[in-house]
Amino acid sequence: MKRKILVLGASYGSLFATKCLMAGYDATLVCRADTAALINRDGTVVRLGLKGEASPRAIRSGDLPGRADAATPEQVDPAGYDLAVLAMQEPQYGNPTIRALLGRIAEARIPCLSLMNMPPLSYLRRIASIDADGVEAAYTNARLWDRLDPALVTLCSPDPQAVRPRDEPANVLQVGLATNFKAASLPMPHHNEVLTTLAHDIDAVRLDGADVPVKLRIHVSRFVPFAKWPMLLTGNYRCVTPGAPVAIREAVLGDLALSREIYACVQSIVTRLGGQSEDMVDFDKYAAAAERLANPSSVARAIAAGAPLIERVDKVVQLVGRQHGIAHPAIDRIVARIDRRLGNSGVRAA
Repeated sequence: MKRKILVLGASYGSLFATKCLMAGYDATLVCRADTAALINRDGTVVRLGLKGEASPRAIRSGDLPGRADAATPEQVDPAGYDLAVLAMQEPQYGNPTIRALLGRIAEARIPCLSLMNMPPLSYLRRIASIDADGVEAAYTNARLWDRLDPALVTLCSPDPQAVRPRDEPANVLQVGLATNFKAASLPMPHHNEVLTTLAHDIDAVRLDGADVPVKLRIHVSRFVPFAKWPMLLTGNYRCVTPGAPVAIREAVLGDLALSREIYACVQSIVTRLGGQSEDMVDFDKYAAAAERLANPSSVARAIAAGAPLIERVDKVVQLVGRQHGIAHPAIDRIVARIDRRLGNSGVRAA
């Protein structure tokens, strides 16, 4: 029987959904009513560069072996799905309809793969070296995650970079950096088999005989997803300035020595938690990739647009570091700057 994937979020989530569709899985994208109507009528389009090709391919869901559809949160019955993918921004889960859907997912005991930069608190509770209660202040509403069994939640380092192009419909996504999704395994073998089989089937996909980038890689280490933390603190959150946001490239390369220092500090936090050097991405490799990131990060764009709430991974890293006696003035400045831009602590009370 064909497996079904439920993807919460039709923006960045459409990239993961497209990979599933290419592998022959069915995928439902959870989104607003107008976007759902657009996707159900026209499908999705993901522009993705293939090796050796000058222009990106426009991969249309209607041309793929899996079936795509879209629904609003209240329309979804999670019981019919094999995997739920959490691909919305963390503050969005506070929406009453999304919160109710999250509760139904918990009741159905479906394994969840998070593509959020912000790790669900349920995942942090799998890490013995983290006092999850001590980082609740970083979350929009920490209680949202209480119903999800930590044994059913895993985290992915969402390294691929993708944006919705300006002045194009909401069903179009442009991939700027076609790296891999790196996920930690799930504790239960029968749940983990869903992930490993999906990863295998995505890996086998070819287009006109050509390999397709953006794979799903499953790792035994629970710390592999935290490899994104040094990147976020060194680049994404430093795109936030007192004025207009700057590109990730400028944030990283504008002061390379300080960037290297911040990166090393956050890596030391992950190492103190239990991560190994092989779980990490080398700074020089990250800096080289940052040269291609000519846009401000999504978090910086959101603040510039007046968003009252954003994902506060910066604060998670700061609080987790302090639990282990690791701090850096630059990280404190990042957190303080974002607090000021948001006009408060940037989070609601737990």
